[in-house]
Amino acid sequence: MTDAAGGVVAVAGGGAGAEKKKGDPEMKGWLLKWTNYIKGYQRRWFVLSKGVLSYYRNRTEINHTCRGTISLHGALIHTVDSCTFVISNGGTQTFHIKAATEVERQSWVTALELAKAKAIRDIESEEEEAEETAQVVPSQEINTVVRDLTERLENMRTCYDLITKHGAALQRALNDLESNEEESLASRTKIVNERATLFRITSNAMINAGNDYLQSAESQGHKWSKMLHHEREQRQRLEEIIEQMAKQQSQMEQAAVLVRQNKPVPPMVSSSTTMSLNAGGGGASQLTSDDEVEFFDAQDHAYGTSPPDGTFILKMNKRRSSSEDQVEGQTGSSSESDEQKRTIKTIQQVCLVSAPRVASGGHADDDDDDVDRACQPSEPLTEPLPSDRKQVKQRRTRIPDKPNYPLSLWSIMKNCIGKDLSKIPMPVNFNEPLSMLQRLVEDYEYADILDIAANCDDPCEQLAYVAAFTVSSYATTTNRTGKPFNPLLGETFECDRTDDLGWRCLAEQVSHHPPVAALHCESSKWVCWQEFSMTSKFRGKYVQINPLGGASVTFPLSGNRYTWRKVTTTVNNIIVGKLWVDQHGEMEIEGTNAAQGIKCILNYIPYSYFSREVQRSVKGVVMNGNNEVKWVVRGTWDSKIEIAPVLQTSGSPESRTYTTGEYKVAWRRRPAPPESEKYYNFTELACQLNEEEEGVAPTDSRRRPDQRMMEEGAWDASNKEKLRLEEKQRTVRRQREQEAEQAAADGRPYPAYEPMWFKREKEMGTENFVHVYKNTYWEAKADQDWSNCPDIY
Repeated sequence: MTDAAGGVVAVAGGGAGAEKKKGDPEMKGWLLKWTNYIKGYQRRWFVLSKGVLSYYRNRTEINHTCRGTISLHGALIHTVDSCTFVISNGGTQTFHIKAATEVERQSWVTALELAKAKAIRDIESEEEEAEETAQVVPSQEINTVVRDLTERLENMRTCYDLITKHGAALQRALNDLESNEEESLASRTKIVNERATLFRITSNAMINAGNDYLQSAESQGHKWSKMLHHEREQRQRLEEIIEQMAKQQSQMEQAAVLVRQNKPVPPMVSSSTTMSLNAGGGGASQLTSDDEVEFFDAQDHAYGTSPPDGTFILKMNKRRSSSEDQVEGQTGSSSESDEQKRTIKTIQQVCLVSAPRVASGGHADDDDDDVDRACQPSEPLTEPLPSDRKQVKQRRTRIPDKPNYPLSLWSIMKNCIGKDLSKIPMPVNFNEPLSMLQRLVEDYEYADILDIAANCDDPCEQLAYVAAFTVSSYATTTNRTGKPFNPLLGETFECDRTDDLGWRCLAEQVSHHPPVAALHCESSKWVCWQEFSMTSKFRGKYVQINPLGGASVTFPLSGNRYTWRKVTTTVNNIIVGKLWVDQHGEMEIEGTNAAQGIKCILNYIPYSYFSREVQRSVKGVVMNGNNEVKWVVRGTWDSKIEIAPVLQTSGSPESRTYTTGEYKVAWRRRPAPPESEKYYNFTELACQLNEEEEGVAPTDSRRRPDQRMMEEGAWDASNKEKLRLEEKQRTVRRQREQEAEQAAADGRPYPAYEPMWFKREKEMGTENFVHVYKNTYWEAKADQDWSNCPDIY
């Protein structure tokens, strides 16, 4: 039970009980919190306020020392047993809490759920208000405000004229009352009263008109103040973006001049990003946060020819600054010859240890020939579909062409800076006709790599193939810049390709705040599961997507299991230029169960215009339980991955040199279908994911009307349908929140949302909670029993 900061956290109930106002989601009281395995549960004072749960060692610390907080907006609240519950915000922080009694636990859980719902409503209302304010057309708003204030000012002037007129009449009547003796006192008094009544009515009208004008001016002033603040921030951000682009252009021009003159490029624009490894115990490499390892291959960086030896060199370098790690320049790459020249120059700067090559396709040891043949990938890796599987059902190979709907990107994106893109209603013009659930299933396009891995006897070699499989999921992101549809809560997607590809998969959207999708994929040789969530921010120049949740694959024959997390994705040139995608970061694949102790570290090198590295390159090593490097992995995430066994290790801990055996292709990207650029750059598998199919669940993504309309080219109708579905989902959520509030007011427990085909359980071997497949979907499909499926469309 370890949180992101490295401390073990859990909470349990104390003896004082909780204090709670009826109908108010805010609470405070004593609970027990798990600190670590030595101290166990510790008594802490918890305070729930404004959508944030905080805890203190005692009540006196409330005003000066907070020991920890967790925001309920986007948090998952899970009940473990009668007294224990868990709060997690998606992987970075987790509280394990235990109450004194079941009643106290239920009171806290109910209050937390209500506070979470209120926090979500408050944030959404603020975003909607900001969006409405930002989307007002200034010229129209000015005309409306000026017209309204002018009318109210005219009313005030009319009232002023009437007051002047009736005031003068009243004054004359008073003068007549004193001087005129001919008329009776009663008649004169009546005239004065009439004049005074008219003056009082006119004065009241003047006061009311003044109040109306003041209220209108105050309301419009508040709105215009917010708009002015918003526009000022937008202008500042735009100026910063333009300044950055101007600096980059200047650097690129200077570097281009230097290149034409055959002069060296300054280090400030030519430095490269390296991978983080450090010498650990026993002379092996381990992860570190201070030093980095740069991989130099003795082979040609084009990976198209066989080098004279098999050498893999790691050289220790200091970590680059954060500014150097940022994405530089625009998409593009140098010519192949320039890359080769830089590669040769780089290789000449380090000491290479030669090793005799062996025949292509084999190891250095003749005794390993049988194992090598069993694990060697064959030609079907480059074919549209594996040749050893016969396709039974005739499936489509393309979808309708993408229509041309011009849209101003800046007019929409300028109001999204700094916001989470999952909360912004985007038109389908930015989408592709697939849901996020279908995109997750698309990760298994190259699942035949797992079939090969299942036949490997060496767990380190098996992990090398698993690493190649994890890289293959990014293959299509180089030219797929469309945004998938956000799944509705309860939306599902099944993909049964047992007849031709040998696997079947089920995905379900199991949470809406935060958005979480669970996926289960199985074949006769392996089983995969994945829980996917993400955070995304628009930074003006680029969109950065940080995946949350993990993925695992298990091989039942050997009992080996491997887990990993996805790396960061950045979409560049949002405002100006051509969109392009980059993957960067470090991925660690860990073995558990029978493969306990072995791991693979993959470094996705970020794009840099002046880097000596091959763009989109991936480099890594596979280490055994003793932290000894046994396999090396190299390639690019958009083309192919090669793996090779390590035969010999030499050099100092700061500059390791690994002599490798023959490299073999573990994964190669299949060619894109002809004219795929006309239909969203889909692969053949992507075209088949949204193909209509009978017998699937009513919640399946293929039945989603707005997505179907977009695929058919009816984008205007799709946008209207998308708004209808989103409003329907919000209505259902508000209804559940009202029912939860009513249950809390009545003192009744209110059940949390439960997915249809997955259940939340503690992950085996860890303290994390994940959504596990119930093994009920395919039976329900066979019986066509969809009675419990929600009506989401």
